[in-house]
Amino acid sequence: MKLLSFGIPCYNSYAYMGKCIESLLPGGKDVEIIIVDDGSMDQTADIADAYARKYPDIVKVIHKENGGHGSAVNAGLEAATGLYYKVVDSDDWVDADAYRQVLSTLRKLVDAGTPVDMLLTNYVYEKPSTDQHRVMHYRLLFPQEEVIGWDGMKRNIKGFEILMHSVTYRTEMLKKCGLKLPEHTFYVDNLFVYIPLPYVKTIYYLNVDFYRYYIGREGQSVNEQTMIRRIDQQLKVNYLMIDAYNLWEIEPKHLREYMLSYLEMITVVSSAIGYVSKTDENIKKVKKLWRYIKAKDTKTYRHLRYGVLGGSMNLPGRLGRYISVKGYKLSQRLVGFN
Repeated sequence: MKLLSFGIPCYNSYAYMGKCIESLLPGGKDVEIIIVDDGSMDQTADIADAYARKYPDIVKVIHKENGGHGSAVNAGLEAATGLYYKVVDSDDWVDADAYRQVLSTLRKLVDAGTPVDMLLTNYVYEKPSTDQHRVMHYRLLFPQEEVIGWDGMKRNIKGFEILMHSVTYRTEMLKKCGLKLPEHTFYVDNLFVYIPLPYVKTIYYLNVDFYRYYIGREGQSVNEQTMIRRIDQQLKVNYLMIDAYNLWEIEPKHLREYMLSYLEMITVVSSAIGYVSKTDENIKKVKKLWRYIKAKDTKTYRHLRYGVLGGSMNLPGRLGRYISVKGYKLSQRLVGFN
């Protein structure tokens, strides 16, 4: 059995997918690289097939009708035979030295009979246009190189959320939780991380800068104007997260607090995008979202509404929205993600 399966969702990715694939090939026969051609209309399929012919023991290709990022992640997971599964977007890549440490760590854990449900590693925002590299780590949240449960979490700090870039999940656990991402929807990476969390019983944090997240490509889903155009998809993901669990039934407490923090962060992003757009239609959608949360669960609403981040998005009137937008812009500059 393979140690680690990589799913690479590809849609019209021919111009940059090679760098991503080449960064994964050094894993050799310990890994399988599943390239999912999501109905591309360029040379993506040809490039994928060429890699499969050249590396038949490592690379497999799935050609499917276009269903969006979530559909491609689903297809990769369904085909995965490795003990672990990680998604690497086709315009991103992994660091060679960190990659070797990741494989060594996973093998050590498996050989010791302690295969964890979630391996955490750092990711790096790579913004070539400004020569900016911002490492996002978890040293303040989790002890390093130690198998723990959620009770072993050091603290929960808002803004240090686990993202798809930083997580490698045990494949069997992912399939057990019934993860199925919606089709034709962006921002489903948040569901990929969030939905399995109550099924995660063991965690291991390896403090290496593994995933390199490219920022700055025109039309990228995290580009601000793109997010404004796709606000309905952001909101769809937000609603699905709200409906996924009664968070007050989640145990242990550390996990419940973390999931509440994650939901707050996503709701704040939805709110910020609506306010940044400065359109009455989108502002109404944001207000509708908060009303929905309040009607569904007043306890969750109070927690989100009066939290540090949620409170900043609910200051009254136009002045309040102006302050909220300024805070959002400041966070962009501090993190450099957009």
